[in-house]
Amino acid sequence: MQWPRLTQQVVTLSGIVVLVVAGSVAGQAQAPAPSAKKAAAAVKKAKLPRTVDGQPDLQGVWNYATVTPLERPDALRGKDVFSEDEAEEYARQEADKADHDKNPPADIVGNYNEFWYDADKKVVGTRRTSLIVDPPDGRLPPQTEQAKQREAAITAARRGVGRHEPTPGGFVEDLGPGGLQVRCILGFNSGPPMTPAAYNQNVQIFQTRDYVVILNEMIHSARIVPMDGRPHGKLPQWVGDSRGRWEGDTLVVETVNFKRETAFLNGRTTSKLHLTERFTRVDPDTLLYQFTVNDPNVWTRPWTAEIAMSRNEERIYEYACHEGNHGLVGILGGARAKESSAAK
Repeated sequence: MQWPRLTQQVVTLSGIVVLVVAGSVAGQAQAPAPSAKKAAAAVKKAKLPRTVDGQPDLQGVWNYATVTPLERPDALRGKDVFSEDEAEEYARQEADKADHDKNPPADIVGNYNEFWYDADKKVVGTRRTSLIVDPPDGRLPPQTEQAKQREAAITAARRGVGRHEPTPGGFVEDLGPGGLQVRCILGFNSGPPMTPAAYNQNVQIFQTRDYVVILNEMIHSARIVPMDGRPHGKLPQWVGDSRGRWEGDTLVVETVNFKRETAFLNGRTTSKLHLTERFTRVDPDTLLYQFTVNDPNVWTRPWTAEIAMSRNEERIYEYACHEGNHGLVGILGGARAKESSAAK
């Protein structure tokens, strides 16, 4: 997509200006990211559509597919931005890998969703080599000792077990890090926060003066976000408890009170996650999505990533996956049979 010159300058700036957050205590107030301020300035100059109450109109379907990884790959350490040619070559290489995954060797039986994969994905418009913009090295911060021990225990318990298989001896509550996806409770790319994956990378936003609704295509979760200044509730929820506000032309959504992990990063976060999301429409076809993750149980400091979502004129259709799906019976039955065979 070719963005107007002004918008392209703003989004490029958003790729190199980092968000600095003091402290790492969940619930701490966080200052607006400089990139969000720059994007908001572009909104005013672009004279984008507004709602009847004067706020930027963010409504519609937005697609966040990209080949740019969340973390900067080891091979690209120290390289913040691709050249145009490098970006095209990286996208081509990633497309080749995706084709290989969709067409496994003849000795591998079966695959899934071959025709659902999003094709022709590009590097983000900033040509950054990672979605993470803070820390500036494009890498996740160090994990806490608690998180390291937890992941080591999971790895040991699930050694030799497939991603969607239960932990040996486990039942519905022990389907492994991908359990919420297998149970069709949360989509693997809808988080929150939302991150690119292989398919179903659309989100639809509905907007009134008093509420914003964030509807994800994957597992069709809908977050209803009050905008009236009410305090957070106390009931833990799978997708947390969200409250929204406007900072200039940027919609800021603060989410706390998570029931436990989300599907984000394969279930790595905890109930202590404090998520700050920022939505800024920088031109008619682009919605800048920025999120700051603050989970003191997992990382030693908060960190920030951003994605330029593209407007999608198509509709979102039902993603027919729901808790209690017949597939779960087969998954558990197959696991018990595998364990029984191994015991013999």
